[in-house]
Amino acid sequence: MLFVGIDLGTSSVKLLLMDDLGKIVKVVSKEYPLYFPNPGWSEQKPEDWYEKSIEGLKELLDGCDKSQVAGISFGGQMHGLVILDEEDQVIRPAILWNDGRTVEECDYLNQVIGMDKLSRYTANISFTGFTAPKILWVKNKEPENFARIKKIMLPKDYLAYKLSGVHCTDVSDASGMLLFDVKNRCWSDEMIEICGIQKDQLAKIYESYEAVGTLKPEIAEELGLSGNVVIAAGAGDNAAAAVGTGTVGDGMCNISIGTSGTIFISSDKFGVDPHNALHAFAHADGHYHLMGCMLSAASCNKWWMDEILKTEEYAKEQSQIQKLGENHVYFLPYLMGERSPHNDPFARGTFIGMTMDTTREDMTQAVLEGVTFAFRDCLEVAKSLGIQIKRTKICGGGAKSQLWVKMIANVLNLKVDLLESEEGPSLGGAMLAAVACGAYDSVVDIADKLVKVVSTVEPEPELVEKYEKRYQQFKEIYPACKELYKKII
Repeated sequence: MLFVGIDLGTSSVKLLLMDDLGKIVKVVSKEYPLYFPNPGWSEQKPEDWYEKSIEGLKELLDGCDKSQVAGISFGGQMHGLVILDEEDQVIRPAILWNDGRTVEECDYLNQVIGMDKLSRYTANISFTGFTAPKILWVKNKEPENFARIKKIMLPKDYLAYKLSGVHCTDVSDASGMLLFDVKNRCWSDEMIEICGIQKDQLAKIYESYEAVGTLKPEIAEELGLSGNVVIAAGAGDNAAAAVGTGTVGDGMCNISIGTSGTIFISSDKFGVDPHNALHAFAHADGHYHLMGCMLSAASCNKWWMDEILKTEEYAKEQSQIQKLGENHVYFLPYLMGERSPHNDPFARGTFIGMTMDTTREDMTQAVLEGVTFAFRDCLEVAKSLGIQIKRTKICGGGAKSQLWVKMIANVLNLKVDLLESEEGPSLGGAMLAAVACGAYDSVVDIADKLVKVVSTVEPEPELVEKYEKRYQQFKEIYPACKELYKKII
């Protein structure tokens, strides 16, 4: 049997074909536009996602035995608001996870409704990227569009609907909407009332590894597939990446250096961070996880290389960096504001510490270290909850940089396990499809059998000590700048 994993990312959709032994047969990627209609806004057209996904599926399946394709599932960018009318047509462009327009709505939810209530209803508080404040924004700023809403969906679930005809979502992705009772894995009646919507406007909830239906006949015919191909619910990108890296079961950790950055800690038991710095979400393995999410991670390096240095030679720039733990330049990686642990949409990227002898290499090093120090901020919150992490898996585009991985190991003082495959969410999606088709008994079962660690980067005591001093300085910079950020917006 063959299984397809579709990772609906922010800049592109990545499609992966896997056989039932876990071998990756083929990978295809298709890009689509990202729109910034106003400062701090971020939108995409769901129609583009579908068009490029179909293009990608045709290319992915070209030359394979299509009769062997048994299931399709997803990983996808979380939190985005997709609204459909009564004809199931998209009403307006999707408002994405990294969109910061909902400051007023978040203030209303956190201050007027109250963080204690939100945490009790959903296990989380409101962040600008979450879906519920976006719904309130449409209600307040675009009432004519709000009145037309028949269905409220998340990005990957729009693809699942287009392929299966079923309005569905999964527990991990729903957890990031601020509409979901994470502990009880159901919609929150209280949040539905607060947002002024109806429960039937929300999709049916599935576990990530459950089948929601089969491929629609007309799509099956277009792709040359059987109409019996199973469509599985899939997971939010971080939970899907956790499946793809084997971060399932109790006490496992994964760090993802993608467009955004996440530190993901899986748990068999439900738990909430009382500081609300880490998200408490349902996991794709049927249990739960805590997650710290930074809005800008590898995207900081991309910005620095593409927009500032005007170079495509990322590896060459990093090869010049020699003196780890000795840099006097610091970078705060808050180019889109920040979520974990600060929850500050006004925060901005900041360089500090430059002198007349500061070099290009120092600045590049500061960008990489700034993202790494921000991961450490999230790890410190986990430590404050009594969670002891000794090692982590790693994935995402940034994980391909040996230098960056070395920084992660030494700044966080963790053993970092490198995997045979770094495909993350797309591989996780294919694995969830395999479980939905009965090829494996559970998510833990397939992860145990397919995910392989090929090497481990160990922290170096001398470098750990140097970076400890640097981190203690880094963590003082944001509090010193916090009030200034509000004045320069």
